[in-house]
Formats: sequence, C-alpha cells, structure tokens
Amino acid sequence: MKNVEFPVVRGLHRIAVDGNEIGQSLRHYLALNKPRGLVTTAKDEQGRDTVYRCFDGAGLGWIAPVGRLDKASEGLLLFSNDPEWAASITDPETGPLKTYHVQVDCIPDAALLTGLSTGVVVDGAPLGASSVTMLRHGEKNAWLEIVLDEGRNRQIRRLLAAFDIGVLRLIRVAIGGLVLGELPKGQWRSLSPEEAAALSPIPSSSS
Repeated sequence: MKNVEFPVVRGLHRIAVDGNEIGQSLRHYLALNKPRGLVTTAKDEQGRDTVYRCFDGAGLGWIAPVGRLDKASEGLLLFSNDPEWAASITDPETGPLKTYHVQVDCIPDAALLTGLSTGVVVDGAPLGASSVTMLRHGEKNAWLEIVLDEGRNRQIRRLLAAFDIGVLRLIRVAIGGLVLGELPKGQWRSLSPEEAAALSPIPSSSS
C-alpha cells in the first residue's frame, strides 16, 4: 500500500485514534489541604519537604501550584496542568477573592480592624485587605477572617507585622466560592467541572 502524506496545520486540524485526540492531555484541576511545614515548590534547594509529597504515587504527570502558600501557612491550595486557567485564578484584577482564617497574638479592637482593612504602605507598596472581621477571641488571642483580592508574597503576615501583630496560625479556607471544607490535612481531591468553571471558565474540551 502506497504511503500518502497529508499536511496538518496545528490549531486547525485534529488527529484522533478511536475517538481520542492525539496530543491532548487530560486536564487536572485539584484542591489540596496543604499542611504546615511544606514549601510550595517542585524542588527545594535546602532539601525541605515540598507540597508535591502529597501527590506521591498519584501518577498525575506535570502539575503546578496555582498561587502559593508559604511554609508556615496551611489550607486550600490549587494545582493544575492548565496554565491559562491557573493564570486567570492568580490574576490580581480578575481572580477570585481568597479567604483566610488567622490566629493572632492579641485581641484587636474595632479601630485596629478598620486600620487593617484600610491598610498601610510598606517598603513603598500598599498593603491592605478587602475585609477584616473578628471570628472569635479568648483571653490573649483572637481568630480573624481576612479576605484578599490579590495574593502578594506573605501579604497577610507583612500587613499584620506593620501593626505589631504576630501570627500564630494562618489557614486559607476558601478561594472564591470553593471552600476547604472537611478535606483532611495533606489530602487532595479533583475539582468537579462545575467547581473549576466557577473559579474561571475552562475550555469545553477539558476533562
């Protein structure tokens, strides 16, 4: 049988075998409950454990964190192999709000809560929050709910430090309408197509 060559234009033509399109990888949209003590990087030069330890043996292929949480922080962290979707989540202008529960080493009064929301300028850059509310307090410390519309590096810790407030625990509990819920610490789950699309529209061909 004579071989016949057909030119294929990428982005215009599709090649499929038994209905499966060649070159199209399975898209992953994942939520992890990041434990404290893990760094959000693929490989750490200091040899510290990374968030990828939580995916050992899953066979997911290449995935990347969507945004980050520092080593001492915990809670909801997204992963995906869809760069466009990830970029839309982390975009400071169009991305979803991020909600954190933060235990602090004092009991802020109403004026201090207002000041945290208004924000300050640190090293020439404004730092603030969309909202700061008191969740509960004991005799010496309190839990705050802090909502950010962008996620700069260590933004909450730097904001609180500007007001001489120490952070005891910092947990991201929601990204947009996606909540951490009862997902066990160190465990992950796949987002449903509806959950992924609610955070940012994804191509209809994604799985």
